Amino acid sequence: MAKVNDIRRFVEFGKKIVACGRNYQAHAKEFNQDVLPEPLLFLKPTTSYLREGGSIIYPPKCTELHYEVELAVVINKGGSKIAEPSAMDHVGGYALALDMTSRNQQLDAKKNGWPWSVCKGYDTFLPISDFIAKEKIDPFNTNLWLKVDGETRQNGNTKDMVFNVPFLVSYISNIFTLEEGDIILTGTPSGVGPVNRGQTITAGIEGVLEMKFPVA
Repeated sequence: MAKVNDIRRFVEFGKKIVACGRNYQAHAKEFNQDVLPEPLLFLKPTTSYLREGGSIIYPPKCTELHYEVELAVVINKGGSKIAEPSAMDHVGGYALALDMTSRNQQLDAKKNGWPWSVCKGYDTFLPISDFIAKEKIDPFNTNLWLKVDGETRQNGNTKDMVFNVPFLVSYISNIFTLEEGDIILTGTPSGVGPVNRGQTITAGIEGVLEMKFPVA
């Protein structure tokens, strides 16, 4: 009999991290950008995962490292061309994630029409929490927050997403086949900004969990 993966250990066997940019109107506005008619997708490598207890590493070519707190959707049932009404059947649970970004390199990439692989994909650029059971999260109404050295920087709610979780699962599965252990990063609320070496990021889902990562 084939071995069945434990979805709670998705970091160890998942193959893809699919992220959605500009998925909160207020975040798009703070960068003077328009909300797009379709999701803006990019990929992060699974080597960017960082578990609690580790440190976010400030890359040498990064002069402005930004935090972005996000709800991560963990896929437990793979599929292609998933219909939106059945999309939640493919969600096994959730996690809290930080989509770390080398902002100066991203701005260069945008200006030159380059991909975002470098600015989003460094090792340690996806700090992530333990697995959260599906029944503990309402993906349509969940509060996310982030603090730097105890000062609140982000405080938003998933109800303000432009594209909600079932839509994203369906939309993405029509481009990439989703597989067990893959995750979808659903975008960040407003309040993103820089973090410096020696500071500590604390982030949480209200009433569910919190996590802490130092920047080295």
